[in-house]
Amino acid sequence: MQLLVTGGTGVVGQAAVAALVERGHRVRILSRHAEEDVREWPRGVEAFEGSVTDAASVRGSADGCEAVLHLVAVVDEDPPHATFAGVNVEGTRAMVREAERAGVRRFVYVSSLGADRGTSDYHRSKLAGEEIVRGFAREWVIVRPGNVYGPGDEQISLLLKMVRSLPAVPLPGGGDDEFEPVWAGDVGRALAAAVERKDLAGRVLEVAGPDRTSMGDLLERLSAITGRKPLRLPVPGFLASLGIKVADRLGIDIPVNEGQLTMIREGNVVRAPEGNALPDLLGGPPTPLDEGLKLLADALPELTPAEGLGSLKRKRFWASIARSRMGAAELFEHFRRNFERITPWSLEIAPEPGTPRQPRQGETITMALPMRGHIQVRVQELTPASMTLVTLEGHPLAGAVRFLAREREGRVHFEVRVYDRAANVIDWLAMGTVGGRVQNATWRQLVTNVIEASGGECAEGVQEEERTLSDEQAGEVEEWLKELVAARKRGEREAAR
Repeated sequence: MQLLVTGGTGVVGQAAVAALVERGHRVRILSRHAEEDVREWPRGVEAFEGSVTDAASVRGSADGCEAVLHLVAVVDEDPPHATFAGVNVEGTRAMVREAERAGVRRFVYVSSLGADRGTSDYHRSKLAGEEIVRGFAREWVIVRPGNVYGPGDEQISLLLKMVRSLPAVPLPGGGDDEFEPVWAGDVGRALAAAVERKDLAGRVLEVAGPDRTSMGDLLERLSAITGRKPLRLPVPGFLASLGIKVADRLGIDIPVNEGQLTMIREGNVVRAPEGNALPDLLGGPPTPLDEGLKLLADALPELTPAEGLGSLKRKRFWASIARSRMGAAELFEHFRRNFERITPWSLEIAPEPGTPRQPRQGETITMALPMRGHIQVRVQELTPASMTLVTLEGHPLAGAVRFLAREREGRVHFEVRVYDRAANVIDWLAMGTVGGRVQNATWRQLVTNVIEASGGECAEGVQEEERTLSDEQAGEVEEWLKELVAARKRGEREAAR
C-alpha cells in the first residue's frame, strides 16, 4: 500500500514509518525538509517537501496514496510560525482537503488522550482537529495516544537526562499525578494497524501503556536503571506553573511545559468505556514500562556539532610509535578490546548496570564524568583500524571523537581526533575553564596508555594540535557526521525490514 505520512520525523512519526516499512508498505513523508529526512530510511520511503501550514505546498502530496496518516502537531506554541490554530487545526483541515482531492480511501488522525475532556489549549486544538476529520468524505480513524516516550521525547527522555546529570530533580506539582506512558514502538505498530484494518473505520481509539505511573515513580525507576539517585525536589502546583514560565524564558529544559502540567493534573489516563485499544491493535500485550525505560536508556538521539554552541574546534592528539610489538590493525583491536582499561581515570566506562564495556558497531557506551554525572556516546563507525563515536543528548559536548591507527614510515601512528562544540551555555562556560583542560589531559593520557600497550617507544611524546574550523570546514564535518548517523540508521532499519 502507498501511504502519505505527515510528521514522520518525530518520536511517534519515526516509529510509525518503521512499522509501516517493516510491513511492506511504501511510505511518502511530508515535511519541510523531507529530502533530508528520508536519508535515514532504506528502500520504500520517499520525500515530499511541504508544510501543513501552507495548503498550496501540500497539493499533490497524497496523489496515488490509499491512506494518509496525519501526525503533524505542536505541543507547545512558538508564535507566529507554530501555533495550535495554525498547525493543529488549520493544518489538519489542509490535509483532509488534500486527501479528499486525491481520492484517498482512509484518513488516520493522531489526536491526544484526553482531547475530549481536557481544558489545555493543546487539547482544545486536537479536539477541533478531530471534528474536522469526522467530516472526511470516506473512511476515518482517530487514535488518541497517551504520553508517548521514545528516543528524544520531551518529557521522559528529558527526565532520564536529568537523573543522569543532576544532583537533584525538580518534580512539578509534587510528582504524584498519575498517567499511563506508552512506548513509541507500540504506538507505531498500533498506527500501522489503524491504517490497515477495515473494521476500525469510524472509530475513536484510546491508546495508553499497560502501567500507571507518576513523575515521582518514574524518577525511582530511572534511578534503578542508571544507578544514580538524585534528590527529589517536589514543587507545589502554583510554584510549578511559575517555575515553568521562568524556565521557558531562560531557555532551561524541564520535563513538562504548562500545557503538559495541565494534562497531567486532569488525569492523562484511558477513560473510554471500551478501555485501552492498544492490546487489540498490537494483537498482544504492550511493552511493560520497566522494559520500555531500559530500551530508552540506550536509545537517546545523537547530539552532533550542528546542534552545539560556538565555533567548531578540532583537536588532535597523536603519537608515532617505533618498535611496536603490534602492527596498526592489531594495536587498534587491542585498544578496542581493552577500551575500559586504556581509558584514563577521568572516564569511568559502563557505570550503569548492563551497559557494554567494549565498543561495537551501533552500541551505546555510557561513561561517568567527575562532577558531571553519566554521559553517553554511540559507535557510529567501526573498521579494523578506526572508530568514530558521536555524543548523545545529555552530553556536555555536541560532537564526535575518532580514533585511528595506521602504518607510516615503519612506525605505527595512533591518533585521536576530537570535533566538538559545547552543548549549551552552561557547558560552554565549563569547557572554557576547567572542562577543556581536563578533556585535553584525558586524551593525552589515553594516547600515552596506547604507547605503553604497544610495547614500543615514542621519543617525541604525545603531540597535539587545536584549531578553530572555518564555516566551510565546519560544514564539511557536520555533513560527514550527519551521513554517518543516517547510514547507521539505514542499516538498522534495513535489517529490521
